[in-house]
Amino acid sequence: MEKTINLKELLQSLKKRLLLIIIITAIFTAISGIVSYFFITPIYQSSTQILVNQAKSKNEAYSPYEVQTNLQLINTYNIIIKSPAILDKVIKKENLEMTSGQLNQLVTVSNQQESQVVNITVQQKNPQKSKNIANAIATTFQNEIKSIMNVDNVSILTKAEEGSLIKPNLISNMTLALVVGLMMGVGLALLLEYLDNTIKRDKDIEEQLGLPVLGGINIINMDSYAKGRDSKINISETRGDSIGS
Repeated sequence: MEKTINLKELLQSLKKRLLLIIIITAIFTAISGIVSYFFITPIYQSSTQILVNQAKSKNEAYSPYEVQTNLQLINTYNIIIKSPAILDKVIKKENLEMTSGQLNQLVTVSNQQESQVVNITVQQKNPQKSKNIANAIATTFQNEIKSIMNVDNVSILTKAEEGSLIKPNLISNMTLALVVGLMMGVGLALLLEYLDNTIKRDKDIEEQLGLPVLGGINIINMDSYAKGRDSKINISETRGDSIGS
């Protein structure tokens, strides 16, 4: 017959194999921590911001048309920033041993909708290099866009600082490994319980043979039996002594 486990039996099975679950969870968590700390190359990220906006004098008012024009130009600027026309000059300026295509993969350019601020983000193995590359891209683009599109509406809003660590996230990785290890441990404990076909209860006999249990033999604890027997003997002797007196 098919073996079924109710909730109480399930909890008892997990409790019985609690040590196994703890060991598996600890192993997964430890492996994740070791791999994240010693084997995964750390990646640092630096960001700089540029503002797309024509410089104005104090008495000159901003025109909604000019703002809309700047917003429309941003999509074009985002492409130009990651083009070889800019990145090749950055590579030469920073003495980078990579191609413009390789540098392109390290750079992310984005801006929020209806915003004239463009974010330039660089991810690199070295925190100082990520900062230098981000700032070099911003300044190079600011200088080159004047000749490329014959406009002067780009200014640097925020310079990049030394990169912060973004990969690997040790705590996040270990937390995920802990959850996976816990699930694996519980799953293994349940599998072992399901595959365990040893007979432990009278219910198991009924399930295996399909026959009702007519009776059972209780386990006798010899120590308790001996203590009880000695107590009875002592009581009998006491009563004998009392009668004799």
